[in-house]
Amino acid sequence: MAVDKTKNTQILVTFPNELLEKIEEYWHTNQLKNRNEAIRELIRLGLEKSPIK
Repeated sequence: MAVDKTKNTQILVTFPNELLEKIEEYWHTNQLKNRNEAIRELIRLGLEKSPIK
């Protein structure tokens, strides 16, 4: 599936192995489609709790 570059931007991010393991556990526990979806959801949840809106 191609990325719609008018709505999305691809970035390269490097994660420590321990954090990646937790992301993958979250992905599988929550039965998400893929790792990218898990990362986006975790970031969204973190931003919702952030005092910066």
